[in-house]
Amino acid sequence: MAADFCPDRMKRSANDRSTIPAAMGALALAVIVAACSSAASSAASAPSATTVPSPTVPSAGQPGSPPAAVYSNVAYASTSSSQVLDIWMPEGATGPVPLVIFVHGGAFVAGDKSMEIEVGNVAAVLAAGYAAASLNYRLSVEARFPAAVQDVKAAVRFLRANASRYGLDPDRFAAWGESAGGYLVAMIGTTGDQATVLDDPSLGNAGVSSGVHAIVDFFGPTDFLQMDAQFGSAPPAACNGQVRAYDSADSPVSLFLGAGVQTVPDRAAAANPITYIATAKTLPVFLIAHGDSDCEVPNQQSQILHEALLAAGATATFNLVQGVGHDEAILASQTPIALEMLKSVFGR
Repeated sequence: MAADFCPDRMKRSANDRSTIPAAMGALALAVIVAACSSAASSAASAPSATTVPSPTVPSAGQPGSPPAAVYSNVAYASTSSSQVLDIWMPEGATGPVPLVIFVHGGAFVAGDKSMEIEVGNVAAVLAAGYAAASLNYRLSVEARFPAAVQDVKAAVRFLRANASRYGLDPDRFAAWGESAGGYLVAMIGTTGDQATVLDDPSLGNAGVSSGVHAIVDFFGPTDFLQMDAQFGSAPPAACNGQVRAYDSADSPVSLFLGAGVQTVPDRAAAANPITYIATAKTLPVFLIAHGDSDCEVPNQQSQILHEALLAAGATATFNLVQGVGHDEAILASQTPIALEMLKSVFGR
């Protein structure tokens, strides 16, 4: 979660959203630098997961740069200047088209919607014939939980309410994210059909569903209370004992929650997508993937989400990818799988 992409890219993204105070920005970038330097060389296994061989070419299967956004910096709410999104349409689009909504990572303290362009996600979706949207949300340096979750749900509501205006099919929405973005799309997936504290009517379109039909969650955290214990019990061999700690008061997760993780267990539970699975009336199809050499987020975080979804009768796949850490290398093997899943869900 801490380092979705490498330092040069994250530094620019953080600077683009210049609300980060110096001390907190240094913390975020330190986390990112540490993650980008971690090695990825061993294999592990987990129950109920499909183990996928390590890709040899990290950018394999990723089309080139997408065209300029058809709609740029569209405000989906009016509480903050962070509440904006971009929309792309596939070439030759006719009639309403399915939409994939991208949510960037960055440990909740950094990042920008442009990151999804840089790693090829937007281009891959457009090449498949789907529309794409990439959004910003309030980072933890601006507002603490549940603000970011409320924002991404408000963005889904806005896009559905304005689907006809933008040429989108409101009955074929998906959400895709890595790391912190993976966490946020998982929250969309498990809460989209029910009223929770994660819905803020003041952000607009209160009567519109924030549900989606498919979720692509790459190495997102789920249960903040278990992260340190999971790393302590089974750290990946590739990490050489150097794994991220989250219970400290200045960790990215604690900053997101507004207090040390273990000091606010009720808030941490409210921030857990698994909390909402039992009360969901319907659940989207989930594709979850995690590297077995991730030194930033324990791969057990993805495993427990997968198990909870299966226990509730949801359709969910969990791929544990060999030799991959907490970075975009996972896209090489998993993007084609994600596109096949979307094709199945969207019916095209």
